[in-house]
Amino acid sequence: MSQWSQVQQLEIKFLEQVDQFYDDNFPMEIRHLLAQWIESQDWEAASNNEAMATILLQNLLIQVDEQLDRVSQEKNLLLIHNLKRIRKLLQGKYHGNPMHIAVIISNCLREERRILAAASMPVQGPLEKSLQNSVVSERQRNVEHKVSAIKNSAQMTDQDVKYLEDLQEEFDFRYKTIQSLEQSDKNSALIKQEMLALQAMLNTLDYKRKEVLSKIGRVIHEIDTLMSNMLTEELLDWKRRQQIACIGGPLHGGLDQLQNCFTLLAESLFQVRRQLEKLDELLTRLTYDGDPIPLQRPQLLEKVNFLLYNLFRNSFVVERQPCMPTHPQRPMVLKTLIQFTVKLRLLIKLPELNYQIRVKATIDKNVSTVSNRRFVLCGTHVKAMNMDESANGSLSVEFRHLQPKEMKSSAGSKGNEGSHMVTEELHSISFETQVCLYGLTINLETSSLPVVMISNVSQLPNAWASIIWYNLSTNDPQNLSFFNNPPAATLSQLLEVLSWQFSSYVGRGLNSEQLNMLAEKLMGQQVSYNDYQLSWAKFCKEHLPGKSFTFWVWLEAILDLIKKHILPLWIDGYVMGFVSKEKERILLKDKTPGTFLLRFSESNLGGITFTWVDQLENGDVTFHSVEPYNKGRLSALPFADILRDYKVIMADNVPENPLKYLYPDIPKDKAFGKHYSCQPNEVSRPSDGGGKGYVPSVFIPVSKILNDSTDPHSPSDLLPMSPSVYAVLREHLSPTVIETAVCCKLFHSYVNTKQTGHVQHGCWL
Repeated sequence: MSQWSQVQQLEIKFLEQVDQFYDDNFPMEIRHLLAQWIESQDWEAASNNEAMATILLQNLLIQVDEQLDRVSQEKNLLLIHNLKRIRKLLQGKYHGNPMHIAVIISNCLREERRILAAASMPVQGPLEKSLQNSVVSERQRNVEHKVSAIKNSAQMTDQDVKYLEDLQEEFDFRYKTIQSLEQSDKNSALIKQEMLALQAMLNTLDYKRKEVLSKIGRVIHEIDTLMSNMLTEELLDWKRRQQIACIGGPLHGGLDQLQNCFTLLAESLFQVRRQLEKLDELLTRLTYDGDPIPLQRPQLLEKVNFLLYNLFRNSFVVERQPCMPTHPQRPMVLKTLIQFTVKLRLLIKLPELNYQIRVKATIDKNVSTVSNRRFVLCGTHVKAMNMDESANGSLSVEFRHLQPKEMKSSAGSKGNEGSHMVTEELHSISFETQVCLYGLTINLETSSLPVVMISNVSQLPNAWASIIWYNLSTNDPQNLSFFNNPPAATLSQLLEVLSWQFSSYVGRGLNSEQLNMLAEKLMGQQVSYNDYQLSWAKFCKEHLPGKSFTFWVWLEAILDLIKKHILPLWIDGYVMGFVSKEKERILLKDKTPGTFLLRFSESNLGGITFTWVDQLENGDVTFHSVEPYNKGRLSALPFADILRDYKVIMADNVPENPLKYLYPDIPKDKAFGKHYSCQPNEVSRPSDGGGKGYVPSVFIPVSKILNDSTDPHSPSDLLPMSPSVYAVLREHLSPTVIETAVCCKLFHSYVNTKQTGHVQHGCWL
């Protein structure tokens, strides 16, 4: 089943998450129509390879054209219209930057895998529950309802001001009419009656002025209350959700809803401001003793301006945190002289501001950091906000060509001296601009979450650990001295974040048994881990007992192993991975001989091994584990092929494949068959004269078990065999004879090589 088919079967709450990251940058229609083709391309590799990205973009447009031809024959007018629009959009947006669409599609596919993994987990972790509680959802609905009510109140007050204006114009006309009469006419009874009517009208004007000012005051008070309480909480919650999403958590949403609220409030405040200006005009044409306008208007106008200043300042946010396109799963880790992207948005979307706001980016502006290193930003660091680049038409700006460069410092001022490592030094990227609108000038400034600056990619794992620990432990956006005294983290929350590393980076999170094994590795065996606090040093700085590496380095090596060598097997759920040797034997001891499981090595960085159960002639159970395979060996032979072809030679030199069933009872070929690179009997015969005089070879992993050992004597050494020779042998000999004759021959060749000290060409020893 394709990944997209699995996504479509999710519950509605997960489908809503999927809906959030599909927009005009990569329309969902294309994802749906080209699901299998899209999933068969390597978008992640293309995101770092412009030539490959260009070819993929061209092929994508060809696929869209083919779909257009198909729907044209079906005369589906709506789909024809949408596909033409999408094709034009894709070509125009990505023709000059094909790597950008590769990044977008790669991120979308990864988010789908993360959501699928989250949907398969039996329970939510404490962090995810806190982000999705019903109180937050109820507050969001209340904010939207109150903003709508405020907008309606401001519009109703507009009508009152218009009525007041009309009433004053009538009064002004009638009053001036009387004033123009001769003095003798003013003493007439009719004029006296008119004067009484004007006095009544003036009383009405006074009442209406007070009423309008009162209504304006109530609108201002409602806006003030909403901004001070619920809207501020909503914005803080969104920023917290963004922090969690940056370290692999659920994709955060809600910014469009916040933009709608901020925009409506700004429109209401400007509407109130115009109403106060209109009252000032009325005041210049008519005033009297006790007139409420000169008494109340200045304070109301001052309050409106104050609210506008605050609203604008809070509306300037970092929509997407700094991130290198080469490492989309590791935001806020930046490498010197490598470009990164960052996106800002003004949540007040007014047409008058389009292309009028220029944003300037700086690093460590007026900020005291714990680092002696100093940086400058190279590249385009000033850009105008606009509504054209974003798919949803938001007022935003994206910096795509910024590069951090370290400034030369005096001798002895290295950043990693003292108690802090380079990867514990936090820096801040600031953005400033100025809004000039309707006579107001408002200076705006915001900052990214703290970033870690590295100069070598080998520093990336520890830098990412710092980002995880910071954003897990605090919602303070600017605590650059955080690692002077880093707080402990709750183990239950940390385990949840570690599971997110797997779901976001390699497409499948960890289950409770796997997380329990990690907890044991961190804390030792405990009855319960829920209330335990883990220190930063134990997570990332102290070596594991008896090992030369830290817990985090060990875990990061496993992530790298999965990503590069066993990703399909991991996503399918066939790699148990995190299980101790003791638990492994408990699981296997009662299983059918030949049952095996796959686990990550605890003693070798980035290693994976398999253990199988066997039964001796006397009925005793025995276990065999091969020496872990590392990335060097897995680069030469796919792990699924190793499992298929693996042979063991016992003391009597009879080779056999001991791996029959993947734990608990899945036939090996059923589990891994679709991942085999080719079947051994599908190899070709040699052509006449051979290719360039050589016969191609095939590797077969072989181990020997000695009588006095329960484990293979050596790692699974890979020995070469010509594919054509193997095919000829299969044609003329039975599989049993081949295994006995050929593998024994190969093994003796291997032993002779070990004894003489010579290495045969193509052998793995």
